[in-house]
Parts: sequence; C-alpha cells; structure tokens
Amino acid sequence: MPRDHRPAKSVRVLLAEDQGMMRGALALLLGMEPDLEVVAQVGRGDEIVGTALTARPDVALLDIELPGMSGLEAAAELRDEVPDCRVLILTTFGRPGYLRRAMEAGAAGFLVKDGPVEELAEAIRKALRGETVIDPALAAAALSAGPNPLTARERDALGASVDGATIADIAAKLHLSESTVRNYLSSAIGKTGTRNRMEAVREARQQGWL
Repeated sequence: MPRDHRPAKSVRVLLAEDQGMMRGALALLLGMEPDLEVVAQVGRGDEIVGTALTARPDVALLDIELPGMSGLEAAAELRDEVPDCRVLILTTFGRPGYLRRAMEAGAAGFLVKDGPVEELAEAIRKALRGETVIDPALAAAALSAGPNPLTARERDALGASVDGATIADIAAKLHLSESTVRNYLSSAIGKTGTRNRMEAVREARQQGWL
C-alpha cells in the first residue's frame, strides 16, 4: 500500500534477522499491512539497541541466533535502554528454555517463524496494546519442561567453553579462578546428565538453557 494511504499513526517496527533474504521478505510482507511500517532493519544483535535509540520503533521483532549478541540479550538491553519499545522474539528454534529466557528479558511475545504473516502482524498489534503473545504449543512445552536448572555462572562457564577454550581461557575470560570454573562446569555437567562439558554445551543449547 502506498505510504500516503497509511493511517496517520502507523506501528513502527524494527526487524532484526541475520539472513538477508528472510529479513527482506519479512520487511516486504509486514510493509504491506496498512498499519505497520518497518522503520529499521539490522542483521546483527549488537546493532539492535543503537538502531532502536535512533529509529524509536514501537515494536522490535528479534531473531534469537544473531551475530554479535543474541536476540535474548538484546531484548534485556532494550528493556533498559528503550523501555517504550515492545519486544517480540521470532525464531526457528521453538525451545522451551528460550521462551523462559525471553520472558525473563521482558519480551512481550515469542513466536516461531513457520506461522503466517497475518498472525505475526496481529501479534505485533497485540504487543503494542500491552498483551503477551506466545505460541500455544511452545507455552505448553515450556510448562512441562520446568525451569532452567543452570545458574547464571554455570551458563557463563558453559558459554565460554565453546571453540575448544581451556579451563585457563575460561577463567581469564570470566575473571574467576580455575578451580571455581571447574566446579561450575562439573555442576553443569551433572545437571545436564552429560559426560563432559562439550556434551553439556550441546544439551544446554538444545534445551534453550544457553
């Protein structure tokens, strides 16, 4: 619809998606809604807050898996830096742990990408009205899965374990002693029911805990 046919006050949307084709398609489809306007697009998580401070969107639509910073981390920063902006998490990964983390970060909704664009557009409108929008199947799965068993420090230690990092590397990155790092990793391995830290990382990611 031509811009001059839009309502006087369109819903301003920021779109964060690292796949350019997906980002462009979503922007095009959402832009066809008469009351929605995509005012900014980013492909990295660490660009979200700065762009939002400039573009002042009403709603930010964030993917989780983004370079630089995850959508979940960006959601928490938006809550502090741009509190008037409502956040919707839109992801391929419908993992119960992600849903819980999204709600803890202040997100107004959590949707998977395989839904029709009409539902996404309506979710944006609902979020702006102050409603919470969650994929029903994912909500049920999150309730049955229970809370994340990992503490924040255990998550930090596992997150720093990727790419073959040594205990010394992790300790230096987290400003902890090596013995403390070993304790956190051992606890995380036990809680995930795995045999080593690499398996623990995979399991935690699969569950959406990391």
